[in-house]
Amino acid sequence: MTRKGVEIKGTDNKGVELIVITGLSGAGRTQSMQSLEDQGFFCIDNLPPSFLVKFAELCAQSRGKVSKAAIVCDLRGGEFFSSLSEALSNLEKEGFHLEVLFLDASDETLIRRYKESRRRHPLSPHGRVLDGIQAERQQLEELRIRADNIIDTSDLSAQELRSQVADLFCKERGLGQMAVSVLSFGFKYGSPMDADLVMDVRFLPNPFYVEMLRPLTGEHTLVQEYVFENPIAQEFMEKYLALLEYILPNYVQEGKNHLLIGIGCTGGQHRSVAIAERVGQFLKERNYAISIKHRDAVKNQKGGTAR
Repeated sequence: MTRKGVEIKGTDNKGVELIVITGLSGAGRTQSMQSLEDQGFFCIDNLPPSFLVKFAELCAQSRGKVSKAAIVCDLRGGEFFSSLSEALSNLEKEGFHLEVLFLDASDETLIRRYKESRRRHPLSPHGRVLDGIQAERQQLEELRIRADNIIDTSDLSAQELRSQVADLFCKERGLGQMAVSVLSFGFKYGSPMDADLVMDVRFLPNPFYVEMLRPLTGEHTLVQEYVFENPIAQEFMEKYLALLEYILPNYVQEGKNHLLIGIGCTGGQHRSVAIAERVGQFLKERNYAISIKHRDAVKNQKGGTAR
């Protein structure tokens, strides 16, 4: 949720939109900064936190030349990084419009990325990458708690991350509405860490037990007909869509820019996919900027046994 600045005295600091990007090493800070740069943000990588307030003041004094800026602050700043929380508090006290974007990812994903890049972890240059990741995660916990937006990049490609960041911070998209991501998933593969709302649809009849439907996904017409011909599913969709139609405008009113809705069944192949498609279409018709992703739909088609 977007933080609200305090009353401003002197310079009109509200005219400057500041985004501080932080998070785990290897979680996508560079791609996020590049996305914002493409959206017209003035971007600075690895700025020491002690310079944040001064930089914001210079932006405010630029007479509109720098009205929105993104700054990456991370552990590369060494001992300077420990003052980031204090710097963020000072920015808020000065009345700047500030949002903190925190990039996260699973340990397994980060280890794989480090192996692919052959880079050393900044907190474990001569030891195990996992030790560095765990130490960094512990040091960043306070920042993660205070972040306005958290993106789990474990299952995102670089392009998907750039698009999601653009949806978060480009106000021209989605007719000024909140951007909504609808994600289907299988509980056996784990719940999405960054979901704002999670709906468990395992109470619905399972197409997995119908032989002709088993190899298909919930994107197929036959699976959708099977799911939605059930009276329980029909009543559920009516009530769930009514709930979303009620609560989403209130999220917008409170300043939320992006909402991730997770729809889960056992394996993420049939029921959750069909429901996610229906939810996405419903919200798209109401002018929300929608993206739909089926995280686990094809995993079971490759020989898995979950449903």
